[in-house]
Amino acid sequence: MARGDRVHRGYPHAIPHSNPSGTDGDIMDWFVMAFLKASLAWLALAVSLGVAMAVHPAWGVYYPAHVHMALLGFVTMMIYGVAYHVIPRFLGRSLHSRRLATWQWWASNGGLALMVAGFVMRPSGLALATPALAAGGALAACGAYAFVYNVWRTLAPGARGAAPARRPTLPMAAPPAPEAGPPDSAMIDHA
Repeated sequence: MARGDRVHRGYPHAIPHSNPSGTDGDIMDWFVMAFLKASLAWLALAVSLGVAMAVHPAWGVYYPAHVHMALLGFVTMMIYGVAYHVIPRFLGRSLHSRRLATWQWWASNGGLALMVAGFVMRPSGLALATPALAAGGALAACGAYAFVYNVWRTLAPGARGAAPARRPTLPMAAPPAPEAGPPDSAMIDHA
């Protein structure tokens, strides 16, 4: 993977370091930064539409577009980006497939854009509304399934790049000495 495929520019305060996640000292993979930026863009769009709906109550017909921009756009894209960044680092191994994560970014964002367009066209009765919703929904769902598969395979015990099982590094401590107490004969009932 070329150096330009990873994000390090713009972070002069960050010191590159090697880590077990396979990022070769760069701060973030391209697709992680792309998911985070897409998340913020969808949030701005959702808030803008929400304000417009408050100012123009007739625009309430666009509520489904607003909800999908907020939930699938902001929340889900943020989850994708953060999960792809932290899970490999927590596990100390590489992500199962960076190529799949990049494909997922395009599928998830493209699918959501088609869905939003379909939700916006639907109140006008345009014939393209339903096909746009269907195609967008299918594409966004494929993106979600790709995320599940990619993270699941990353979490699998025999995953590529998995660290060997760790063994305790400290010697086992000796069992504690018994407390001093009455002699054993005192515990026997002499009745």
